[in-house]
Amino acid sequence: MHKKMIHLDCTFRDGGYYTKWDFSTDLINEYLVAVSAAGVDVAELGFRFWSNNDFRGACAYTTDEFLESLNIPSGISIGVMLNASDLIVDGNASITRLKKLVPRRADESPADLIRIASHAHEFEATLEACKWLKEQGYRVGANIMQISQHSQQKIENFGLEASQSSLDVLYFADSLGSIKPSDVALIIGWLGTHWSGAIGIHSHDNLALALPISMRALDEGATWIDSTLTGMGRGPGNLRTEEFILEATRIKNLENDLLPLLKLTQEVFTPLKAKHGWGTNPFYYMAGQHSIHPTYIQEMLRDKQYDDEDILSVIDHLKNINGASFDAGTLNSAKNFYEGEGQGSWSPLTELKDRSVLLVGPGDSVKQYDAAINDYIARESPVVIEINAVNKIDPSRINYRVACHPVRLLADANKHMDLPQPLITPMSMLPNRLKVILERKSIRDFGIEIREGTFEFHEKSCVIPSSNVIAYALSVAYCGEAKEIFLVGFDGYPDGGARNNEMDKIFSLFISATNASIYSLTPSIYKIPHKSIFAI
Repeated sequence: MHKKMIHLDCTFRDGGYYTKWDFSTDLINEYLVAVSAAGVDVAELGFRFWSNNDFRGACAYTTDEFLESLNIPSGISIGVMLNASDLIVDGNASITRLKKLVPRRADESPADLIRIASHAHEFEATLEACKWLKEQGYRVGANIMQISQHSQQKIENFGLEASQSSLDVLYFADSLGSIKPSDVALIIGWLGTHWSGAIGIHSHDNLALALPISMRALDEGATWIDSTLTGMGRGPGNLRTEEFILEATRIKNLENDLLPLLKLTQEVFTPLKAKHGWGTNPFYYMAGQHSIHPTYIQEMLRDKQYDDEDILSVIDHLKNINGASFDAGTLNSAKNFYEGEGQGSWSPLTELKDRSVLLVGPGDSVKQYDAAINDYIARESPVVIEINAVNKIDPSRINYRVACHPVRLLADANKHMDLPQPLITPMSMLPNRLKVILERKSIRDFGIEIREGTFEFHEKSCVIPSSNVIAYALSVAYCGEAKEIFLVGFDGYPDGGARNNEMDKIFSLFISATNASIYSLTPSIYKIPHKSIFAI
């Protein structure tokens, strides 16, 4: 059975998510020589997208004319992929669209294989499109996405519907990177209840199991295996061609030349990986564990406004809702964890009214100007509020700590229990697991509501634009009618333009909403007024 295996490399199709499918013809030609020499059976060079609302390179459309411009070695087949969502109109496959996307018969086209990727609700209509493609002479595959989300009955039904079609290969994709080798055995068995044709697998590497999953699939009777060079693909990436080709060489007893492929991997795709950052990591691993779409992780990793704390928090949020389908709106809202109106029981007026407030941030400048800050506190007696549990100054100088990010609170919970200062936090609105940990802590319960682009101030709660702790701390001070608000240790991010911009927006919005007297006493790159910690 293994010797019938078809090895499909889809580097340019899947890797195009990082480059807008814009690859040079010279690179594609070099790649074709390399994968052909290594014994790859099919090179899937790209998509044929219907939409044209942004710049995308040639591999987004992979037209016959573009394919004819390439130097395709003999002995390797060329594939392209269509998305079912591009083909289905009013629930049925649009033959009009198919004719535009696939204008030539197979004997007139450099492409031999066409695969259609579909969600479950699109699968039946996908088979209509596959029938038309088969009539045009193509080898045809259907790829069922997010297979881990479906029941045994549903997967058996996929096989039943496929058995009544003209498909050449029925693929399933581990889109969420959550399946294990034992799951593969079950899925292939369920598909095989009614489907007796070829089965293929497209595995993702969230759990660092892409190779064992693919090998188990072969043992269970699958014959088509996808991979990409260095695993190039969205998020955690895919089965790595340079690793699987060694297994394929052994299985099929190939006499191949691996040197061009290994050279291309090291000289071109390894640097691309370093630049774009695909490949599994603890965040993708957690996403795989909880069936969270990897695009959530990918988007956060390339947006510098998300730090590790934010990513963990979003994962924690998504695992409690349906995070299997990516939605940009969900991502934006997932960063904020407080829903509804703010609830609190403490008024900062009782302790801050007409006092100066000194907010202590996490920046290195706190240590640099430690003596001056201590002198200032001794001389001016401000209410000192330190952000989270950073311990940048002498703890005896601190009156309160402030924190509002649930995951950061969870990470710092034991530290807070050991610290003597009362904690200002939206206790009434925290998850129960945090309430249990903090129930013996002296708490100042000040409520919070998240509303984008907004600051509002109430006696026992505030409305702030995000769950960023500085927005919360500033609101506490303002709601307490502090005379002045001073900052130390808010240095800014030396490498983070997006995160600095986010902080600047918070400061700007706060100042315009309050006209408050707010000054940084230590150097800061934020666009806020400055005074000197050394001044008399």
